[in-house]
Amino acid sequence: MLFGQKPQEHNDRVPPGQTLTQGWPVLHYGSVPYYNDMSKWDLRVFGLVEEEFAISYKDFMVLPRKEFANDIHCVTTWSKLDNVWEGVAVADIMNKVQVKPEATHVMLHAEHGWTTNLPLEDFLRETSFFGIKHNGQLLTPDHGYPVRMVVPHLYFWKSAKWLRGIELMPKDKPGFWERNGYHMYGDPWAEQRYDFD
Repeated sequence: MLFGQKPQEHNDRVPPGQTLTQGWPVLHYGSVPYYNDMSKWDLRVFGLVEEEFAISYKDFMVLPRKEFANDIHCVTTWSKLDNVWEGVAVADIMNKVQVKPEATHVMLHAEHGWTTNLPLEDFLRETSFFGIKHNGQLLTPDHGYPVRMVVPHLYFWKSAKWLRGIELMPKDKPGFWERNGYHMYGDPWAEQRYDFD
């Protein structure tokens, strides 16, 4: 199946304005980070938590893993169905911190200062996870190695590549693309692509 084809039988899985691809287009702003020393990598949880938490790459990689299956939808109009991931459930990280009751949103922090925002309830969904493998293969640097967020019910820019931090916040605020005209929420079924108002 070629990019741009949208079979009639899959329309219930393809949001408005999207076309199917069998590939996995690479889209990002800025350069791709490459890691020479994984001992310098960690994932931090900070902000509205009782005590900040950081986990090393070594400790992250021995957390329990699960298999997740989903469809993904990019704001640039491609959709990729039947993805199979291996990753760490959000709960396996967030159970290690005590979130303050006034927290309502998270800001995901990635390499090079890249950020994106999410309502806390969307971040905590059972379908959201920290992705390590895609279709049986470790993520490549282009696709977010070593760890990317995966939030499949929103446009895929919300699934931050090269994840390094999770900031708990008392209210919503825009991340990188949201400050540059993208929608604050990004529901593909409502075509919440851009918000220039």
